[in-house]
Amino acid sequence: MADKFDPYREALVMETDTVWPAEYADLPPAEKSRIEAELHAKPDQCSDIVYVRTHTGFCRTITVTPADVQRLST
Repeated sequence: MADKFDPYREALVMETDTVWPAEYADLPPAEKSRIEAELHAKPDQCSDIVYVRTHTGFCRTITVTPADVQRLST
């Protein structure tokens, strides 16, 4: 289950991860990198975000959704 954006946890994010559903396997690597960078630059706009506690803080995991791809496609 996805979490809501949490400013407190955001301040403690030490790692990031992006999960790409299989439907985006054909997306060019450069486009994936660009979208990932934009998603992690503005995590408050993501609908599927999970914070996982680590020894040093939190890992933010964003699962890419069709809405994210549509919003960030050029």
